[in-house]
Amino acid sequence: MPAERFDFLNDRGERLSALLDRPAGKPRAYALFAHCFTCGKDIHAAKRIAAGLTALGIAVLRFDFTGLGSSEGEFANTTFSSNVADLVAAARHMREQGHAPAILIGHSLGGAAILAAADSIQEARAVVTIAAPADPAHVTHMFRDSIDAIRQSGRIEVSLGGRPFHISREFLDDIESQKQSGRIARLHKALLVFHSPTDEVVGIDNATAIFIAAKHPKSFVSLTGADHLLSRKDDAAYVANVIAAWAERYLDAAMPSDNLAASEGVTVTETGDGKFQQRISVGRHSLLADEPVAQGGLDSGPGPYDLLLAGIGACTSMTVRLYADHKGLPLQRISVKLTHERIHAADCEDCETREGKIDRIERVLTLTGPLDADQRKRLLEIADKCPVHRTLTSDIKIRTTEAG
Repeated sequence: MPAERFDFLNDRGERLSALLDRPAGKPRAYALFAHCFTCGKDIHAAKRIAAGLTALGIAVLRFDFTGLGSSEGEFANTTFSSNVADLVAAARHMREQGHAPAILIGHSLGGAAILAAADSIQEARAVVTIAAPADPAHVTHMFRDSIDAIRQSGRIEVSLGGRPFHISREFLDDIESQKQSGRIARLHKALLVFHSPTDEVVGIDNATAIFIAAKHPKSFVSLTGADHLLSRKDDAAYVANVIAAWAERYLDAAMPSDNLAASEGVTVTETGDGKFQQRISVGRHSLLADEPVAQGGLDSGPGPYDLLLAGIGACTSMTVRLYADHKGLPLQRISVKLTHERIHAADCEDCETREGKIDRIERVLTLTGPLDADQRKRLLEIADKCPVHRTLTSDIKIRTTEAG
């Protein structure tokens, strides 16, 4: 679904340019994304993470901080505190629209700003930092040779990423006055820290400091091989997938009830990312389906036949477990491995069809526990009574209509 473009006002009355990326269906939750220092809402990492989250049912608001991108104001007049205020203003706008952010995500210095703003966004239950500095003042290493000149002149132009920016004495004073470790300790929200051990812009020691300062619940995920800006598409997609899976534990209030989820069935929608990628929504649950790269896909999720085998395998394991528990059998663990292939009917000894090709699914059960031979034989028989198995081996009618 195309992103919704709009402006909102910050505390100084300046218009900030924003994008709300929405999933195809009703959002599971809303997230607020803060971009890196001197970047913007359209940087690749922000766009790709937002795309990955919307594919998994989470709407994402991203915007340009004051003086950047399409937003009003002068960058030279901004500070770290003004960035934090912009985030609070963005959350306020989302709240006024009826969808306050449940997830806060910040990349690089945006991650530090998210940590600082989190206490003022009460609805947020999950906070995510990506390659964030533990101390906002870390950003001054980008222009360390100009710091004395800034303090003497009050404001000078520096080159950051090949672009000119004016940095002021007020910016330095503000960023050096931040007491970030205390904020992190008082976060009182679930925290997920992403960082690459080979990040050459913000070292991995920053992730360590954030993680140590934070109280539980907290998690750390290593972005091994990723650079600071998550330039590789796969790294951004991985971040989005992990965020969606991790945040689900903390978003119960933002998701449908179990009764509602059970009545809505399964919805499969194209994401628009790649040739085949689909978002599968099952009540409060969401996952991606795709094809391998060799088949023209992105390999971002299991394929249709993989999902079919997964359904049979899950049903088989559940059915065997219910029977074993009911009969008091010493079954400790079940594992089901399935494969699918097309074979010539003539090669199938017990098939009625003798011409052409047929589908064959091989199902191998590993039953762990002190079971005797008769018990193992009976559990294999029970596996064939799995409801999904019985559905696939009975007459099936699939009716297709167009939504009105």
